Amino acid sequence: MRRSPSYLAGAAVRSAAGAALVVALSTPAAADSGDGGFTIKDPRITESSGLAASHLHPGIYWTHNDSDDGPYLYAVDSRTGETVATVTMSGVGAPRDVEAISLGPDGDLYVGDIGDNLGGTWNHVWIYKLPEPKVLKDQTIRATQYVVKYADGPRNAEALMVHPKTGRVYIADKNEDGGHLYEGPAQLSPSGTNVFRPVATVDLWVTDGAFSPDGRQLALRGYFGGIAYTWNDGKPKRQARLNVPLQGQGESVTYTPDGSELMYGSEGKGSPVQAGSVPGGGSGSKSPSQDGGSTSADGGGGAGLSTGAKGALAVGAVLLVVFGVKRLLRRS
Repeated sequence: MRRSPSYLAGAAVRSAAGAALVVALSTPAAADSGDGGFTIKDPRITESSGLAASHLHPGIYWTHNDSDDGPYLYAVDSRTGETVATVTMSGVGAPRDVEAISLGPDGDLYVGDIGDNLGGTWNHVWIYKLPEPKVLKDQTIRATQYVVKYADGPRNAEALMVHPKTGRVYIADKNEDGGHLYEGPAQLSPSGTNVFRPVATVDLWVTDGAFSPDGRQLALRGYFGGIAYTWNDGKPKRQARLNVPLQGQGESVTYTPDGSELMYGSEGKGSPVQAGSVPGGGSGSKSPSQDGGSTSADGGGGAGLSTGAKGALAVGAVLLVVFGVKRLLRRS
């Protein structure tokens, strides 16, 4: 059978993706370097798409799978990489594409069922809110469900952030050519539709975001980079580039509870969560570069790259080809 050009291009994408996987598997995981990172060991967590540092339990990070895994949240101990509690959300129906998680100043977990891989075909998405459990054990917790729409029409999004002082919820949409930061109402309504309105442009293909614990900084990450903004009373101003590690599929970011580091997560079985510096210093961090420029991969300040860094660059190059071909397919 004669294959169409689009079929052949699709095959090239699959081949390139396979090559990327081979390189990734042969690259040592930076999360095992003792630099504050860890590896998620739970075999159920294969598509970790959001990350939030616990307010009640030191060393615990909340995560979840994306797509239609179910109404589950996982509490992962960063000291061991093991899941210490699984929370099942009730009262939310069947989640569609859960992409983000954040903690608010009220001590509640906010879960963003905001993904739309079909490019904005769903006329509404959902946010779920539930109290962070005081005891870490497997349990079911009833959540409040909020209907969300955007003032300028449906869109795909993977980043949901709750401001740690005001409790206001923000969403950044996911767009290859850059998108917008959307602001929700002052208080979410469980009975009506919550309209999110664009308040700032974002020059990044955003996969996740987080506010610093003091609320003065907003970090947004993508697959190959990130941007830190000073919050500037709700009028974000670009501050610096982020030192985002090259990961197999970089999907998540959160600040450590003291704001001294950023933690970056990736999808995949046994996925790494890697620590990075905070532009502007952060609370207790070690004098990071103000422009967010990368430091030497071998830690010695020299120009050489370690084996791990070379492997990461190879992964990045292959993934750039993959995403480039996919983009051409969409435009053909």
